[in-house]
Amino acid sequence: MKDSKAPFWQPATHWIGSGAGWLLRHVVSGLAATGITPNVLTVVGMAVNVWAAVLFAYGNFLSAAAVLFLAGFLDMADGQVARRAGRVTAFGAFLDSTLDRYSDLGLYMGLVVHYTLINRPFYMALAAVAMASSFMVSYSRARAESLIPLCKVGFMERPERLVLLIIGGVFDRMAPVLWVIAALSTLTVIHRIVYTGQEIRAGRMIPGHREPF
Repeated sequence: MKDSKAPFWQPATHWIGSGAGWLLRHVVSGLAATGITPNVLTVVGMAVNVWAAVLFAYGNFLSAAAVLFLAGFLDMADGQVARRAGRVTAFGAFLDSTLDRYSDLGLYMGLVVHYTLINRPFYMALAAVAMASSFMVSYSRARAESLIPLCKVGFMERPERLVLLIIGGVFDRMAPVLWVIAALSTLTVIHRIVYTGQEIRAGRMIPGHREPF
């Protein structure tokens, strides 16, 4: 039975995710065969995100959504190519994670600039809050996993945020999307804080971290 209480964006995220997955499976093999390195794909992906950010800044939301779809595809492809070609490295994972943070910040900065240019200070602040809360989702996991083995709780990860930005661009409904990102990202951070505290109290910490709570 269909869940009538499912979030309004769930059908769209499902279809976008399914389409991206189908395309990814058909392209990764070709990319791996060319000999292109995963790190090159990672850098190209960040450059495409910067392109999307510039389009957001100029208010070209539909074009930005199309470019962002390509950026998201490249973001998934670099890891797949690394595994397919046997080039998974610690530095590659570090580079990917670092450039992802720059890409995220760039997209929201584009929206901050857009709302500044059209003199909408409230939505400029909303975009800034969404940017900060999105960054904290990633930071809270990274910091938690320096203390406990794993902290993947919460919903609003980077793929979900990118899909929502694409939906906001396609339907020109960026303000509601920013509300959703800001609210759910904040809830995800709170969830991770609570979860990490519970894990620490239970003694499930990485060896070498036995500090009192």
